[in-house]
Amino acid sequence: MREEAGGPRTRTVTWKDTREGVAAAKSLSGLEYLRAILRGDVPGAPIAEVLGFAPVEVSEGRAVFEVQPAEYHYNPIGTVHGGLAATVMDSALGCAVHSTLPAGAGYTTLELHVNMVRAITQDTGRLTCTGEVVHVGARTATAQAKLTDASGKLYAHGTTTCMLFRPPGAGGRE
Repeated sequence: MREEAGGPRTRTVTWKDTREGVAAAKSLSGLEYLRAILRGDVPGAPIAEVLGFAPVEVSEGRAVFEVQPAEYHYNPIGTVHGGLAATVMDSALGCAVHSTLPAGAGYTTLELHVNMVRAITQDTGRLTCTGEVVHVGARTATAQAKLTDASGKLYAHGTTTCMLFRPPGAGGRE
């Protein structure tokens, strides 16, 4: 639905308390935790509610998110702000890494590199971001992702390096 030109726009965002999810993350493997989010058993990330994207699939070493670009994602020059692609990509990449971790382990993004290859508008249609792990070591992991439309046209691609936090005595893959 499009508003009249120049008319006011509003958007209300709600999210669930994250404490339940944070507690669950400590006792579940990364893959179990992400599957619990997909099932709705634990709340997802509030940033996904704010920007309107969601995880749709997860398996070991792979995470898929979808987003429908909208006017509220626009920058002042009439295209979707690059931060949307970067945020969805950071989520898919991080969750791909998280899906490989044992219970009690965590991660944080050390580096995110995003290449935008074409403009995104509200007319682009639903976009899918697929993140896949490249390497998981004892202290760091790397992953790559692509942001594509329904026909497979590429809008952005990128990589991440994540720092891993493992519980004492938990080894890593080399």
